[in-house]
Amino acid sequence: MTARTIKVGTLARVEGEGGMLVEVHDGRVEKVQLNIFEPPRFFEALLRGRDYSEAPDITARICGICPVAYQMSACLAMEDAFGVTVPDEIRLMRRLLYCGEWIESHALHIFFLHAPDFLGFDSGIDMAREHRGVVESALRIKRAGNELMSVVGGRSVHPVNVKVGGFHRMPTVPELAAIRPDLVAARDEVLELVPLLAGFDFPDFEQPYLYVSLGADNGYPLESGALVSSEGLRAPVRDFEEHVVEEHVAHSNALHARFDGQLYVVGPLARYSLHADALSPLAAQVAHAAGLGPQCRNPFRSILVRTVELVYALDEAIRIIDDWPGCVAAVPVEVRAGVGHGATEAPRGLLYHRYRVDESGAITEAQIVPPTSQNQPSVEDDLRVFVQDRLDLPHDVLTQQCETAIRNYDPCISCATHFLCLRVDSR
Repeated sequence: MTARTIKVGTLARVEGEGGMLVEVHDGRVEKVQLNIFEPPRFFEALLRGRDYSEAPDITARICGICPVAYQMSACLAMEDAFGVTVPDEIRLMRRLLYCGEWIESHALHIFFLHAPDFLGFDSGIDMAREHRGVVESALRIKRAGNELMSVVGGRSVHPVNVKVGGFHRMPTVPELAAIRPDLVAARDEVLELVPLLAGFDFPDFEQPYLYVSLGADNGYPLESGALVSSEGLRAPVRDFEEHVVEEHVAHSNALHARFDGQLYVVGPLARYSLHADALSPLAAQVAHAAGLGPQCRNPFRSILVRTVELVYALDEAIRIIDDWPGCVAAVPVEVRAGVGHGATEAPRGLLYHRYRVDESGAITEAQIVPPTSQNQPSVEDDLRVFVQDRLDLPHDVLTQQCETAIRNYDPCISCATHFLCLRVDSR
């Protein structure tokens, strides 16, 4: 009997703390684990008893890279519970803020977390020794996203300007106009880097999973929309829990999720494959130039899809700024007891919130389902299939490619470990 173990104690270039284990016996992959050992942070429990108005700011602390996603999903859920409908102008300003998050997050992942895998470097710092211009461009692109978040959200990390019903303060036309040149420059720099990214050597690997995302009424899905899937489902967000079931596994402090009993994928590949026809003309041109078809099922090519989305977010931000008519900062919110559901598209995929509030506006129950929890079973299945077909590779090469396979999903482990059921048996 021959045995082989591929193990990484702590994954590099991912957000949070996790490891990988693959065990092979007699030429067959028998065990695959994405070990998420970062301690859970119990955000749902922290929310119980807090006022509804605190949810956007509390949940923003779940992640320093995608705080807007948590704020927007929380706002939508609370507004659903209270029967509040914000005007389209407020929705557009939320979309603009979300564009800032996509820009900074995608730039970080593409150039500092993922590109080193394809260029043969251990880190973005190592990569800078031979690709200084690329790294400097990436920093400027990311900074443009951070500046946009500061202008609209009040600051670039954990924005403070978001509230249920809208914003505490609406940015002025001159403030928005001042950031526009940096967004245009960032878009130009991304376009210059597309040939480099499209020239990477991607493994020949496709996955068959169900794709799930939001489906927006206006443009590419971002800050709102209905629940849609590659099998033709279109349903209101309130039906999310009718399809998604989460469960504990022994090796992870993050829940695993399945959609109607199936493995499924959320994030760039799902959004692009379901909504490529909603891209801006320039983003569609970038997709074609990068060699992407109408859908993408190779997770290693997700870096290209994120590049397309990065161009789209920059395009969309410029469009919103150019057409901005101005409006009130927020609409009134009348508190009542109820249950609300909200979902938005975080950079890594669909993020779902549900809250139950009492007649005083206090939160009595909260549920948050982050993208990484939804993708984790598919990540493990990717590893199982990928390793099985490449057992002839040298050990160090296969280990590195397995780490890349995990980074394809840009997992945010810190986001995924916010909840854990605890059972205590007293004897």
